[in-house]
Amino acid sequence: MLLGIDHVVIACPDPDAAADELEKRVGLRAGGGGRHEALGTFNRLVWLGDTYLELIGVLDHLAAERSWVGAPTVRALDRGGGLATWAVSTNDLDGDVARLKADRSGLTDARAGERVRADGQVVRWRLAAPGSLGPNEAPFLIEHDPTAAEWTPADRAARAHGPHPLGGAVWLEILEIPVGDPGAVGLRVLRTVGIGPFRPSLAGRGARDATIGRQTIRYRRAAAQDDDRATVNVVVDGDAIGPRTVDAIGCRFIIRSR
Repeated sequence: MLLGIDHVVIACPDPDAAADELEKRVGLRAGGGGRHEALGTFNRLVWLGDTYLELIGVLDHLAAERSWVGAPTVRALDRGGGLATWAVSTNDLDGDVARLKADRSGLTDARAGERVRADGQVVRWRLAAPGSLGPNEAPFLIEHDPTAAEWTPADRAARAHGPHPLGGAVWLEILEIPVGDPGAVGLRVLRTVGIGPFRPSLAGRGARDATIGRQTIRYRRAAAQDDDRATVNVVVDGDAIGPRTVDAIGCRFIIRSR
């Protein structure tokens, strides 16, 4: 079953510098990360409960160009950085893939992956992806190994109220992505990973919304005169801050208190 937005992959020339910028300008603090040696990439993670922002950079350009997540990262960096792709969490990857493929989804078969952290612990997962990844494409599905690092019950409980300079528990509410044709992209996402159907958004201007768990994915039309940054809407538990908008690391962040 699809559970929600798992993570947002943001391509950065220097993930460490991006982490510093995000903390200073937005108030979101990055933790550790690791290296995907086989994929040619490395990262820092910004935890928002069980959702996270993956600040991803290129470790080996040739390997990255040939890998499933490195290729959209390289393309995003060629555009100056920002959203490369995003992922949806599931607790039944095999069942979801079988169901979607029966409806002629273009997802790959499930594959295993891992990341080695700086402390030597290994994070493990399995995923299935469409043939191409990017802001105008469907996301990939991921199922985390609850016996490996970062996804044990203890790990999840520890980060449920993880510290951020914003002053309270933080979670992702809406991911908004500018695309050429929101209706067409929404239909592609529905056919590929089963999210939707998309509905007209209260944001107007032809935007389309779909609910995933307690989160919303929104596609809005990207016009030539508009900023083409993806927008990450973050909610902070409590009333410590007023709503604000900050552009940083190739994305737009909207922060509000609950």
